[in-house]
Amino acid sequence: MSKSPKNDLIFNIDFDEYLDLEQYRERGGYSALAKALAHDPKISIREIVDSGLRGRGGAAFPTGKKIEMLRNNSETVRYIICNADEGEPGTFKDRFIMTHIPFQLLEGLTIAAYLAGASKGYIYVRHEYPEAQRILRSGIQAAIEAGLLGKNILGSEFNLSLELFSGAGSYLCGEETALLSSIEGKKGRPRLKPPYPTQAGLWGKPTLINNVETLANIPKIIDKGASWYRQIGTVDSPGTKLISLSGDVKNRGLLEVPFGVTFAQIVNEYGGGPPIGKTIKAVNIGGASGVHVPPEMLNTALEYKACAQAGITIGSGAIFVLDNTRSILTNVQNRVRFFLHESCGKCTPCREGLRQANNIIDKLLRGEAGVKDVDTLERYTRAIVNASFCGLGQAAGNSLSSSLTYYREEYLAYCRENRELNSKEETA
Repeated sequence: MSKSPKNDLIFNIDFDEYLDLEQYRERGGYSALAKALAHDPKISIREIVDSGLRGRGGAAFPTGKKIEMLRNNSETVRYIICNADEGEPGTFKDRFIMTHIPFQLLEGLTIAAYLAGASKGYIYVRHEYPEAQRILRSGIQAAIEAGLLGKNILGSEFNLSLELFSGAGSYLCGEETALLSSIEGKKGRPRLKPPYPTQAGLWGKPTLINNVETLANIPKIIDKGASWYRQIGTVDSPGTKLISLSGDVKNRGLLEVPFGVTFAQIVNEYGGGPPIGKTIKAVNIGGASGVHVPPEMLNTALEYKACAQAGITIGSGAIFVLDNTRSILTNVQNRVRFFLHESCGKCTPCREGLRQANNIIDKLLRGEAGVKDVDTLERYTRAIVNASFCGLGQAAGNSLSSSLTYYREEYLAYCRENRELNSKEETA
């Protein structure tokens, strides 16, 4: 993992390190759990609330508030689920945590379960991650044998039964209510909200669902305190973000950066910039469900408020760089086809909107579409974004919408009228 100039961050480990339980404890692991168990849960919940930690899976909901909602629920049977589905193309941060520092995740999950009052938990891991599944299963067993999971954890009265659940490969199950249905043995399709999982989740009981990266932040916050955590990042967005950087840059891989750095710094300083002789044409921020932005927008800070104002979706932290040799339409079509394949087909805007969008891009690439087809593509995109039932459909139009805004001229250049005009000019 590439390091930030500030060494003492949240995930201080290199790619060639794989910490077992003994090594993790030698570095201070599980001291946060012991600290949490020794105090009233309200104290630790307040620490997480004050830290400003937000969900790192894309929704960015305040983590402490979500735990608090579960704690205050009158229902005593509660569940905790770690969402380790990580189906967003170009994202590999959660896999790194699960394979390299699994006990940081397990400790964070155990603390969150204790604070929320949950005694049963699941880690939902995509089936394409067999190594992560193997390491986590082994880690769960090691934690049980060490008294860090199971009954009377660390000599307390707190019990937590934890098991791994393997997903079946559906991107849609990254959506929390579809994930719940999957665990319950139903089709992995999203549910109508409200009620939210914190109100009625797994088998109708209050359920805390958090992303891998989110839970792995918790031990550091409990151990070092909210004030320490807020020294990293910005007032609006404390802490760090794991970035999965890929595409046309010299240094691809996983980065841990403090909130507040600009996307230009991520691409040019951490990533080393584009290959020699190439320039940056566009940057896809947020993965397949994210947006395409031009180079002039890269001075935007990696910060929730600043990105929201700029129309940038941070999402899971995937960043894909396109140099000047890339086709915007081909890149966007890859994303459209991905969502078309992953769509559950429940709602018309997503199912048919994506199909028609793909058809129009096909026609454009063949030189058979006209300017009116680009206008039609924009209308379909608005329908996909605004009328789809769940987050998959709503986000599926982001790359279309942003590319049509910033790279409309490239869409028009493929149009039949402009190809004919260019042909006549060349003949003349």
